[in-house]
Amino acid sequence: MCYRWGMAGFLSRSRTVADPAWSRWLVPPAALSVHLAIGQAYAWSVFKPPLESSLQLSGTQSALPFQLGIVMLGLSAAFGGTLVERNGPRWAMFVSAACFSSGFLLSALGVATRQYWLVVLGYGVVGGIGLGIGYISPVSTLIKWFPDRPGMATGIAIMGFGGGALIASPWSAQMLDTFGPTTSGIATTFLVHGLVYAVFMSMGVLLVRVPPEGWSPKGWTPPAVARRPLITTADVSARNAIRTPQFYCLWVVLCCNVTAGIGILEKAAPMITDFFAGTSTAVAAGAAAGFVALLSLANMTGRFVWSSTSDLIGRKNMYRVYLGAGALLYLAIALAGDSSKPLFIVCALGILSFYGGGFATVPAYLKDLFGTYQVGAIHGRLLTAWSTAGVLGPLIVNAIADAQKEAGRSGPDLYTTSLFIMIGLLAVGFLANELIRPVHDRYHERPEARVMETGQAV
Repeated sequence: MCYRWGMAGFLSRSRTVADPAWSRWLVPPAALSVHLAIGQAYAWSVFKPPLESSLQLSGTQSALPFQLGIVMLGLSAAFGGTLVERNGPRWAMFVSAACFSSGFLLSALGVATRQYWLVVLGYGVVGGIGLGIGYISPVSTLIKWFPDRPGMATGIAIMGFGGGALIASPWSAQMLDTFGPTTSGIATTFLVHGLVYAVFMSMGVLLVRVPPEGWSPKGWTPPAVARRPLITTADVSARNAIRTPQFYCLWVVLCCNVTAGIGILEKAAPMITDFFAGTSTAVAAGAAAGFVALLSLANMTGRFVWSSTSDLIGRKNMYRVYLGAGALLYLAIALAGDSSKPLFIVCALGILSFYGGGFATVPAYLKDLFGTYQVGAIHGRLLTAWSTAGVLGPLIVNAIADAQKEAGRSGPDLYTTSLFIMIGLLAVGFLANELIRPVHDRYHERPEARVMETGQAV
């Protein structure tokens, strides 16, 4: 009983309030320790070929744990966003570590016993909850620590999610080579992942802090009036935010941008292999894993570079780049086919950098539109767009590729239709971004009605 109460006290928000000497630059490393771990999700494509061969699965079936994980990410973020705001980042990071690591342990048991439903349950459901809670756990805290540079701050942390596969992809490939691509080898690899990530994520639990009430960076004062038309000085509650057209426009923007990127990312290793299978420059399995790592590097770099750029040019202009230039890069891949591997790689890297940048920029976009009051909870609700995209992207790419294989086609023909669908989605997202306007005053919180995150009236 004493242990339970002691643990609850350690995880409480009140125990994480920083003292005056605390440096805000210690918070991004805490966020990175969680995001680098849960970013392993982007290396799932490394497990697809061995799972398909050892358990006799189709490409669509082997994508199911990843798809369900992304669905649960969005749902747990949406329903848990308010809890994260109320209980604080340390509690959220602890829950994330427990669920994400347990998901790997369940998956290991599932592969070892050849019960694939346990892999789906472990990685997809339990691990997916860890993904969602872990993803949003530092966002609101970082925005409060860095009100002067919100795009850069969230970009640093969310960069870790994009870069997680940069570590996990070669690490997983090496373990599969060592243990073997059999059921026992895959199970051992999952087991090692679960144990190592539990330890690594604990660093974030111990290190994270929240700023004292009323804290602001030295020498910085909040602007009395908005510097840009879409940057508000007011606050909107999560309850009111989902009643605004701006929320749904941004939901469509995020959904389209994510669908266009996640379809390639989930099938990256087999995709580049299939694309150039009939040419003199065929891609081996090791090189395909390297391509996944390279995409992760672009994903990670884009999250920091593009979100920091959005502090300078504005969020709306940044999304014009993501969606417009992204559509042109997809068009270049579709038209070039298998004629140029360097062009394929460069365009894919650009697409994934925009994909990652879209994730890192959206919390700052929400802060601009709705203020900092309940931005974490609003962000959680918006991530249901990611859940939808997590189903649509892999489903579109895998289902069309499977159908084309059954029809006897190969090479770029497996993916051409998918590429043009992605171009259309990015065009829809571009239009939705153009429709975003400042939030109407009627949705703003009145100062006397606001409630602090601790639950006490101001």
